[in-house]
Amino acid sequence: MLAIDLISEEIPPLKDTDTGKTAMNWMDDFHLAQLPIVKGKHLLGMITEDDILDENDDEKALGSYKIEFNKVFVHQYEHVYEVIGRMAAAKLRVMPVLDEEANYLGCISIDTILEKISNLAAMKDPGGILQLELNVNDYSLSEISNIVESNGAKILSSYIYTHDDSTKMDVTIKINKTDLSAIIKTFERYNYIIAASYHKSEMEVEIKRKFEAFLHYLNM
Repeated sequence: MLAIDLISEEIPPLKDTDTGKTAMNWMDDFHLAQLPIVKGKHLLGMITEDDILDENDDEKALGSYKIEFNKVFVHQYEHVYEVIGRMAAAKLRVMPVLDEEANYLGCISIDTILEKISNLAAMKDPGGILQLELNVNDYSLSEISNIVESNGAKILSSYIYTHDDSTKMDVTIKINKTDLSAIIKTFERYNYIIAASYHKSEMEVEIKRKFEAFLHYLNM
């Protein structure tokens, strides 16, 4: 999934001729603390509520502000994981998208990403989740798949997380069964460590908790 597939049609950019008052009204409407500003097809950068308050003149055109706007963006063909990483690093809830000629195409909201990722990760499909802990050198997706399939199940999606300064890794898999007891026993026979397991109801609570924690981090 690429950046161009994630562009939100609901959030238009501010123009350099718009006033600080207009920007504040839009931020209030969209529940955002920053928005992109464009001049024609070109991105000037991101403006924040603090930028407008510091200017102390909400009738002034945004293009006349004597500040250096944060010009963070992604290109249209960058992968969704790169977009998420860039947004988290910049602590943004919206990210401008440019084409290869640096023309502004639109912006990506964190809400759109979460909706798309939920479909990509098969979160809406019924099933359960297993989190395996293993050494990096022992990782074999084919073996993990064989264990799951030997119990008449299928892996719907998977996610790998490696620990800094460690040889350990976590492999999280979504399986198309809610009763994981037989699959867990098979993994344990192969000496896998089950770090966590979630049935559908538990999984939804955990996803909501992590989602809320991520939004809290972005608002810090």
